[in-house]
Amino acid sequence: MKMESGEIRGILQPLCDDIQEQISYNREERDQWNSKVRKLLDERNELNRQVKELITEVQNQKSLRDDANQTVRELKEIRAERTEVLRVIRTDFREKIAENGSQEERQEKHDKTRSPGRIRTEIDRLEKQYNEGRFLGKKEKEFVAKMKKLHQELREAKEKKSDGGIRELKIQLRDAEKKQEDAHKKVKRAVIGAQEAHDLMAELSEEVDRLREKANSAQSGVTRAKREADSLHGRYIVSLRCIHSMQDLLKALETREGGVTEDDEQVEVADLMTRLMSGDTLSTDEIMALQRN
Repeated sequence: MKMESGEIRGILQPLCDDIQEQISYNREERDQWNSKVRKLLDERNELNRQVKELITEVQNQKSLRDDANQTVRELKEIRAERTEVLRVIRTDFREKIAENGSQEERQEKHDKTRSPGRIRTEIDRLEKQYNEGRFLGKKEKEFVAKMKKLHQELREAKEKKSDGGIRELKIQLRDAEKKQEDAHKKVKRAVIGAQEAHDLMAELSEEVDRLREKANSAQSGVTRAKREADSLHGRYIVSLRCIHSMQDLLKALETREGGVTEDDEQVEVADLMTRLMSGDTLSTDEIMALQRN
């Protein structure tokens, strides 16, 4: 069956118009998907940059936390040492107080000499009475004589009585209490600093996980968008090949309209047309052969 050039042109021209529309559509869609790919790539890269910076900050914060924890451990050791020193001094002080009290009682029983504390109590009592006006007139002289006697007795009692190192222990006890309290405060401050560093590190780690999840989502979007863009680009290329083949075929037909009517040439054109209609793409040699004809 022979096909005339006009019949072939009547079939090819509408197909060219339809394919041209497909080419425009595929190109526009492909460009839109490529634009999405670039946008998602920029978003992914920015998120990955932020993740990288945050990971560095997490590592820095972890180092700070570890240093703070080490400081806490060292300060706790110092506090434990000072607490032990305080415990020993307190024990010595209580034992010395008890021992000194027993000695004082034994001394009073032995020589019936009052302790400095008891003398001081009587002095305070008499001074209070004097201030209340109970020693007026002649009684005031009795008060003065009594006070002189009590102060003399107090000096003698102090000379006889030895504190047995209690005063020194009191000084040591106050110093130990101050040092232990200072060590405890330092531990508390260090613990707070370590906890703050840990909390910030945990917060930054959560932010890293959140951004990483967004980056992975953006990467998934890149993959999907690129797949769509590649598919549309493939269709675009196929459409271009088809329309170029048909346009070349139409040009070849135009060159033959000078009166060439050989049967073998008509068969060849019809065969190429059939292949083109079936979805085949004409090779360069076949197109060149049509152009030559």
